[in-house]
Amino acid sequence: MILNDFKVEQWMNDHEKDAVYNLTDTCAVNLTLDQLLELETLDFSEIVMDYGDITGDTELKKEILSLYTSGTIDQITTTHGCIQANELVMATLLEKGDHVITCIPGYQQFSDYPRSIGCTVSELMLNEEKGWMIDIQDFVNAIQDNTKMIILNNPNNPTGTLMKDEFLLKLVHLAKDKGIYILCDEVYRGYETNDVSSISDLYELGISTSSLSKLYGLAALRLGWIKANKEIINQINVRRDYALISTGPLLDKLGAIALKHKEILLKRSYETVQKNKQIITSWLKENPKFSLVMPESGTVSFLKYSMPISSVELCERLLKETGVFFVPGKCFGIENHLRLGLAKQSDLLIQGLNILSNWTNESFF
Repeated sequence: MILNDFKVEQWMNDHEKDAVYNLTDTCAVNLTLDQLLELETLDFSEIVMDYGDITGDTELKKEILSLYTSGTIDQITTTHGCIQANELVMATLLEKGDHVITCIPGYQQFSDYPRSIGCTVSELMLNEEKGWMIDIQDFVNAIQDNTKMIILNNPNNPTGTLMKDEFLLKLVHLAKDKGIYILCDEVYRGYETNDVSSISDLYELGISTSSLSKLYGLAALRLGWIKANKEIINQINVRRDYALISTGPLLDKLGAIALKHKEILLKRSYETVQKNKQIITSWLKENPKFSLVMPESGTVSFLKYSMPISSVELCERLLKETGVFFVPGKCFGIENHLRLGLAKQSDLLIQGLNILSNWTNESFF
Protein backbone atom coordinates (compact mmCIF):
# COMPACT_ATOMS: atom_id res chain seq x y z
CA MET A 1 0.00 0.00 0.00
CA ILE A 2 1.57 3.27 -1.18
CA LEU A 3 0.03 6.49 0.13
CA ASN A 4 0.70 10.01 -1.10
CA ASP A 5 1.60 12.69 1.42
CA PHE A 6 -1.56 13.92 3.15
CA LYS A 7 -1.08 17.57 2.26
CA VAL A 8 -3.56 19.21 4.63
CA GLU A 9 -2.54 17.18 7.66
CA GLN A 10 1.17 17.60 6.98
CA TRP A 11 0.74 21.34 6.50
CA MET A 12 -1.02 21.55 9.86
CA ASN A 13 1.66 19.40 11.50
CA ASP A 14 4.48 21.50 10.09
CA HIS A 15 3.07 25.00 10.67
CA GLU A 16 0.26 25.09 13.22
CA LYS A 17 2.61 25.29 16.21
CA ASP A 18 3.84 28.68 14.94
CA ALA A 19 0.35 30.17 14.64
CA VAL A 20 -0.61 33.16 16.76
CA TYR A 21 -3.93 33.69 14.94
CA ASN A 22 -5.18 30.32 13.75
CA LEU A 23 -7.88 31.21 11.22
CA THR A 24 -7.94 27.83 9.49
CA ASP A 25 -8.92 25.40 12.25
CA THR A 26 -12.19 23.62 11.52
CA CYS A 27 -13.09 22.75 15.14
CA ALA A 28 -15.36 24.74 17.42
CA VAL A 29 -13.76 26.46 20.41
CA ASN A 30 -12.33 23.56 22.38
CA LEU A 31 -13.81 22.73 25.75
CA THR A 32 -11.66 22.03 28.76
CA LEU A 33 -12.26 18.84 30.70
CA ASP A 34 -13.67 20.93 33.54
CA GLN A 35 -16.16 22.58 31.19
CA LEU A 36 -17.32 19.19 29.92
CA LEU A 37 -17.76 17.89 33.46
CA GLU A 38 -19.76 20.97 34.41
CA LEU A 39 -22.48 19.51 32.19
CA GLU A 40 -22.56 16.30 34.19
CA THR A 41 -20.28 14.96 36.90
CA LEU A 42 -18.40 11.72 36.41
CA ASP A 43 -17.07 9.57 39.23
CA PHE A 44 -13.67 8.62 37.84
CA SER A 45 -13.07 6.26 40.77
CA GLU A 46 -15.74 3.91 39.44
CA ILE A 47 -14.23 3.57 35.96
CA VAL A 48 -12.38 0.29 35.52
CA MET A 49 -9.40 0.85 33.24
CA ASP A 50 -9.93 -2.19 31.02
CA TYR A 51 -10.95 -2.33 27.35
CA GLY A 52 -14.62 -1.81 28.13
CA ASP A 53 -17.30 -2.67 25.59
CA ILE A 54 -15.38 -3.52 22.44
CA THR A 55 -17.59 -1.78 19.86
CA GLY A 56 -18.64 1.04 22.18
CA ASP A 57 -20.46 1.49 25.47
CA THR A 58 -24.23 0.89 25.21
CA GLU A 59 -25.05 4.26 26.80
CA LEU A 60 -22.78 6.02 24.32
CA LYS A 61 -24.30 4.15 21.37
CA LYS A 62 -27.78 5.18 22.46
CA GLU A 63 -26.68 8.81 22.53
CA ILE A 64 -25.07 8.49 19.09
CA LEU A 65 -28.25 6.90 17.74
CA SER A 66 -30.22 9.93 18.94
CA LEU A 67 -28.46 11.94 16.22
CA TYR A 68 -30.26 9.89 13.55
CA THR A 69 -33.88 9.12 12.69
CA SER A 70 -33.56 5.38 12.14
CA GLY A 71 -31.61 2.33 13.25
CA THR A 72 -30.61 0.42 16.37
CA ILE A 73 -27.46 0.49 18.47
CA ASP A 74 -26.05 -2.58 16.73
CA GLN A 75 -25.84 -0.42 13.60
CA ILE A 76 -23.14 1.67 15.29
CA THR A 77 -19.48 1.03 16.03
CA THR A 78 -17.00 3.45 17.59
CA THR A 79 -13.61 4.54 16.28
CA HIS A 80 -10.66 6.81 17.02
CA GLY A 81 -11.99 9.91 15.31
CA CYS A 82 -13.86 10.29 12.05
CA ILE A 83 -10.69 9.83 10.02
CA GLN A 84 -10.35 6.25 11.26
CA ALA A 85 -14.06 5.67 10.70
CA ASN A 86 -13.60 6.62 7.05
CA GLU A 87 -10.52 4.43 6.74
CA LEU A 88 -12.27 1.38 8.20
CA VAL A 89 -15.21 1.76 5.83
CA MET A 90 -12.99 2.05 2.76
CA ALA A 91 -10.60 -0.70 3.82
CA THR A 92 -13.51 -3.07 4.51
CA LEU A 93 -15.64 -2.50 1.43
CA LEU A 94 -13.21 -1.53 -1.34
CA GLU A 95 -10.94 -3.86 -3.30
CA LYS A 96 -8.34 -3.49 -6.01
CA GLY A 97 -10.05 -2.78 -9.31
CA ASP A 98 -13.08 -1.03 -7.82
CA HIS A 99 -14.08 2.44 -9.01
CA VAL A 100 -14.79 5.30 -6.59
CA ILE A 101 -16.39 8.70 -7.17
CA THR A 102 -15.68 11.70 -4.95
CA CYS A 103 -15.69 15.50 -5.16
CA ILE A 104 -12.93 18.09 -5.22
CA PRO A 105 -11.91 20.29 -3.61
CA GLY A 106 -12.35 17.86 -0.78
CA TYR A 107 -10.64 15.83 1.90
CA GLN A 108 -7.66 14.05 0.34
CA GLN A 109 -8.38 10.84 2.25
CA PHE A 110 -11.39 10.21 -0.02
CA SER A 111 -9.25 10.15 -3.16
CA ASP A 112 -5.84 8.81 -2.19
CA TYR A 113 -6.81 6.13 0.30
CA PRO A 114 -8.89 4.27 -2.33
CA ARG A 115 -6.01 4.68 -4.80
CA SER A 116 -3.66 3.07 -2.28
CA ILE A 117 -5.94 0.01 -2.28
CA GLY A 118 -5.77 -0.16 -6.06
CA CYS A 119 -9.06 1.55 -6.90
CA THR A 120 -9.53 4.01 -9.73
CA VAL A 121 -10.98 7.36 -8.61
CA SER A 122 -13.08 9.90 -10.49
CA GLU A 123 -12.89 13.35 -8.92
CA LEU A 124 -15.84 15.59 -9.73
CA MET A 125 -15.22 19.31 -9.50
CA LEU A 126 -17.46 21.43 -7.30
CA ASN A 127 -18.40 24.64 -9.11
CA GLU A 128 -17.56 27.85 -7.25
CA GLU A 129 -19.74 29.92 -9.57
CA LYS A 130 -22.69 27.74 -8.54
CA GLY A 131 -21.96 28.11 -4.84
CA TRP A 132 -19.51 25.17 -4.80
CA MET A 133 -22.34 22.84 -5.84
CA ILE A 134 -22.41 20.05 -8.38
CA ASP A 135 -25.00 18.67 -10.81
CA ILE A 136 -26.42 15.19 -10.39
CA GLN A 137 -25.65 14.62 -14.07
CA ASP A 138 -21.95 14.74 -13.21
CA PHE A 139 -22.45 11.62 -11.08
CA VAL A 140 -24.50 9.98 -13.82
CA ASN A 141 -21.68 10.57 -16.29
CA ALA A 142 -19.00 9.33 -13.87
CA ILE A 143 -20.56 5.97 -12.99
CA GLN A 144 -18.85 2.94 -14.50
CA ASP A 145 -19.66 -0.76 -14.49
CA ASN A 146 -17.25 -1.30 -11.59
CA THR A 147 -18.27 1.73 -9.48
CA LYS A 148 -18.35 0.51 -5.89
CA MET A 149 -18.63 3.64 -3.77
CA ILE A 150 -19.45 7.35 -3.82
CA ILE A 151 -17.66 9.29 -1.07
CA LEU A 152 -18.80 12.70 0.17
CA ASN A 153 -18.28 15.25 2.93
CA ASN A 154 -21.60 16.83 3.89
CA PRO A 155 -20.98 19.68 4.66
CA ASN A 156 -17.79 19.70 2.62
CA ASN A 157 -14.25 20.42 3.77
CA PRO A 158 -13.01 23.00 2.64
CA THR A 159 -15.89 24.67 0.77
CA GLY A 160 -18.75 24.18 3.24
CA THR A 161 -20.96 22.81 0.44
CA LEU A 162 -24.20 21.44 1.89
CA MET A 163 -26.04 18.78 -0.09
CA LYS A 164 -29.70 18.81 0.93
CA ASP A 165 -32.23 16.00 0.78
CA GLU A 166 -33.50 16.87 -2.68
CA PHE A 167 -30.02 16.26 -4.07
CA LEU A 168 -29.21 13.34 -1.76
CA LEU A 169 -32.37 11.48 -2.74
CA LYS A 170 -31.47 11.82 -6.41
CA LEU A 171 -28.04 10.45 -5.62
CA VAL A 172 -29.54 7.58 -3.61
CA HIS A 173 -31.83 6.70 -6.53
CA LEU A 174 -28.83 6.65 -8.83
CA ALA A 175 -26.72 4.53 -6.48
CA LYS A 176 -29.51 2.13 -5.50
CA ASP A 177 -30.10 1.18 -9.10
CA LYS A 178 -26.54 -0.16 -9.28
CA GLY A 179 -25.94 -1.25 -5.68
CA ILE A 180 -23.32 1.45 -5.05
CA TYR A 181 -22.33 2.33 -1.48
CA ILE A 182 -22.48 5.98 -0.42
CA LEU A 183 -20.01 6.88 2.32
CA CYS A 184 -20.73 10.29 3.79
CA ASP A 185 -18.41 11.96 6.28
CA GLU A 186 -20.89 14.03 8.28
CA VAL A 187 -18.47 15.39 10.87
CA TYR A 188 -19.62 18.98 10.18
CA ARG A 189 -23.31 18.06 10.30
CA GLY A 190 -25.25 19.07 13.35
CA TYR A 191 -27.19 22.30 13.28
CA GLU A 192 -28.30 22.73 9.68
CA THR A 193 -31.90 22.98 8.55
CA ASN A 194 -34.35 20.09 8.71
CA ASP A 195 -33.99 19.31 5.00
CA VAL A 196 -30.55 17.74 5.46
CA SER A 197 -30.66 14.07 6.47
CA SER A 198 -27.94 11.62 7.31
CA ILE A 199 -27.18 9.35 4.36
CA SER A 200 -27.60 6.30 6.62
CA ASP A 201 -31.21 7.37 7.25
CA LEU A 202 -31.93 7.71 3.54
CA TYR A 203 -30.30 4.63 2.02
CA GLU A 204 -29.76 0.98 2.93
CA LEU A 205 -26.21 1.16 1.55
CA GLY A 206 -25.59 4.60 3.04
CA ILE A 207 -22.76 4.78 5.57
CA SER A 208 -22.42 7.75 7.92
CA THR A 209 -19.26 8.67 9.79
CA SER A 210 -18.76 11.42 12.34
CA SER A 211 -17.03 12.39 15.59
CA LEU A 212 -17.03 14.81 18.52
CA SER A 213 -14.10 16.81 17.14
CA LYS A 214 -15.65 19.59 15.09
CA LEU A 215 -18.99 20.99 16.24
CA TYR A 216 -18.60 19.70 19.78
CA GLY A 217 -15.12 21.14 20.40
CA LEU A 218 -13.85 17.82 21.79
CA ALA A 219 -11.10 16.77 19.39
CA ALA A 220 -8.95 15.59 22.31
CA LEU A 221 -11.30 12.67 22.93
CA ARG A 222 -10.56 11.24 19.45
CA LEU A 223 -14.00 9.64 19.57
CA GLY A 224 -15.73 8.87 16.29
CA TRP A 225 -18.26 6.40 14.96
CA ILE A 226 -19.79 4.66 11.97
CA LYS A 227 -23.51 4.10 11.39
CA ALA A 228 -24.66 1.71 8.67
CA ASN A 229 -26.80 -1.37 8.21
CA LYS A 230 -26.04 -4.37 10.43
CA GLU A 231 -24.33 -6.40 7.71
CA ILE A 232 -21.93 -3.59 6.89
CA ILE A 233 -21.19 -2.91 10.57
CA ASN A 234 -20.50 -6.60 11.16
CA GLN A 235 -18.01 -6.61 8.28
CA ILE A 236 -16.34 -3.45 9.58
CA ASN A 237 -16.09 -4.86 13.10
CA VAL A 238 -14.10 -7.84 11.82
CA ARG A 239 -11.46 -5.48 10.40
CA ARG A 240 -11.82 -3.12 13.34
CA ASP A 241 -10.50 -5.81 15.70
CA TYR A 242 -7.15 -5.55 13.89
CA ALA A 243 -7.04 -1.76 14.19
CA LEU A 244 -8.14 -0.53 17.63
CA ILE A 245 -9.96 -3.14 19.77
CA SER A 246 -11.98 -0.47 21.63
CA THR A 247 -12.25 3.22 22.37
CA GLY A 248 -12.22 2.42 26.08
CA PRO A 249 -14.58 3.14 29.00
CA LEU A 250 -13.09 6.53 29.93
CA LEU A 251 -13.60 8.09 26.50
CA ASP A 252 -16.96 6.37 26.07
CA LYS A 253 -18.24 7.85 29.33
CA LEU A 254 -17.01 11.34 28.46
CA GLY A 255 -18.48 11.04 24.97
CA ALA A 256 -21.84 10.00 26.38
CA ILE A 257 -21.87 13.08 28.63
CA ALA A 258 -21.19 15.33 25.64
CA LEU A 259 -23.98 13.82 23.56
CA LYS A 260 -26.48 13.87 26.42
CA HIS A 261 -26.00 17.62 26.38
CA LYS A 262 -25.62 17.99 22.64
CA GLU A 263 -28.17 20.79 22.40
CA ILE A 264 -26.01 22.98 24.67
CA LEU A 265 -22.79 22.24 22.79
CA LEU A 266 -24.32 22.61 19.32
CA LYS A 267 -26.02 25.87 20.30
CA ARG A 268 -22.66 27.13 21.53
CA SER A 269 -21.05 26.34 18.17
CA TYR A 270 -23.97 27.67 16.16
CA GLU A 271 -23.95 31.03 17.91
CA THR A 272 -20.20 31.40 17.42
CA VAL A 273 -20.43 30.52 13.73
CA GLN A 274 -23.31 32.94 13.14
CA LYS A 275 -21.43 35.76 14.84
CA ASN A 276 -18.27 34.98 12.88
CA LYS A 277 -20.17 34.93 9.59
CA GLN A 278 -21.34 38.47 10.28
CA ILE A 279 -17.78 39.51 11.10
CA ILE A 280 -16.47 37.99 7.87
CA THR A 281 -19.28 39.48 5.77
CA SER A 282 -18.50 42.96 7.05
CA TRP A 283 -14.77 42.43 6.55
CA LEU A 284 -15.27 41.31 2.94
CA LYS A 285 -17.06 44.58 2.11
CA GLU A 286 -13.92 46.45 3.10
CA ASN A 287 -11.49 44.06 1.40
CA PRO A 288 -12.31 43.65 -2.30
CA LYS A 289 -9.25 41.47 -2.89
CA PHE A 290 -11.14 38.68 -1.14
CA SER A 291 -14.44 36.90 -1.76
CA LEU A 292 -16.27 33.98 -0.24
CA VAL A 293 -19.19 31.67 -0.93
CA MET A 294 -20.64 31.73 2.59
CA PRO A 295 -21.67 28.21 3.63
CA GLU A 296 -25.12 27.50 5.02
CA SER A 297 -23.74 25.14 7.64
CA GLY A 298 -20.59 23.61 9.08
CA THR A 299 -17.49 25.29 10.47
CA VAL A 300 -15.35 25.70 7.36
CA SER A 301 -15.23 27.90 4.25
CA PHE A 302 -12.94 28.57 1.27
CA LEU A 303 -11.72 32.16 1.04
CA LYS A 304 -10.72 33.35 -2.45
CA TYR A 305 -8.14 36.06 -3.08
CA SER A 306 -7.07 37.95 -6.21
CA MET A 307 -3.41 38.77 -5.56
CA PRO A 308 -0.50 37.58 -7.77
CA ILE A 309 0.94 35.09 -5.30
CA SER A 310 0.61 31.34 -4.88
CA SER A 311 -1.40 30.09 -1.92
CA VAL A 312 1.63 28.34 -0.44
CA GLU A 313 3.84 31.42 -0.62
CA LEU A 314 1.07 33.60 0.75
CA CYS A 315 0.49 31.30 3.72
CA GLU A 316 4.18 30.89 4.48
CA ARG A 317 4.91 34.62 4.33
CA LEU A 318 1.79 35.57 6.23
CA LEU A 319 2.57 33.13 9.04
CA LYS A 320 6.23 34.13 9.28
CA GLU A 321 5.60 37.88 9.15
CA THR A 322 2.37 38.17 11.16
CA GLY A 323 1.51 34.89 12.90
CA VAL A 324 -1.76 34.55 10.92
CA PHE A 325 -2.22 30.91 9.89
CA PHE A 326 -4.14 29.41 6.96
CA VAL A 327 -4.08 26.15 5.03
CA PRO A 328 -3.35 27.04 1.38
CA GLY A 329 -5.76 26.05 -1.36
CA LYS A 330 -2.87 24.17 -2.98
CA CYS A 331 -3.37 21.47 -0.33
CA PHE A 332 -6.80 20.89 -1.87
CA GLY A 333 -5.60 21.19 -5.46
CA ILE A 334 -7.12 24.68 -5.89
CA GLU A 335 -5.03 27.85 -6.15
CA ASN A 336 -5.89 31.38 -4.99
CA HIS A 337 -7.88 30.08 -2.01
CA LEU A 338 -7.36 29.70 1.74
CA ARG A 339 -9.27 27.49 4.15
CA LEU A 340 -11.03 29.75 6.63
CA GLY A 341 -12.49 28.33 9.84
CA LEU A 342 -15.77 29.74 11.13
CA ALA A 343 -16.04 28.49 14.69
CA LYS A 344 -13.13 29.82 16.73
CA GLN A 345 -13.09 32.78 19.12
CA SER A 346 -14.59 35.86 17.48
CA ASP A 347 -12.02 38.25 18.95
CA LEU A 348 -9.20 36.13 17.49
CA LEU A 349 -10.96 36.14 14.10
CA ILE A 350 -11.30 39.93 14.14
CA GLN A 351 -7.65 40.41 15.04
CA GLY A 352 -6.46 37.93 12.43
CA LEU A 353 -8.58 39.39 9.64
CA ASN A 354 -7.43 42.93 10.46
CA ILE A 355 -3.82 41.81 10.33
CA LEU A 356 -4.50 40.07 7.01
CA SER A 357 -5.98 43.33 5.65
CA ASN A 358 -2.97 45.38 6.71
CA TRP A 359 -0.50 42.83 5.38
CA THR A 360 -2.33 42.64 2.06
CA ASN A 361 -2.43 46.42 1.69
CA GLU A 362 1.26 46.75 2.48
CA SER A 363 2.27 43.89 0.15
CA PHE A 364 0.00 44.34 -2.89
CA PHE A 365 -1.15 47.96 -3.10
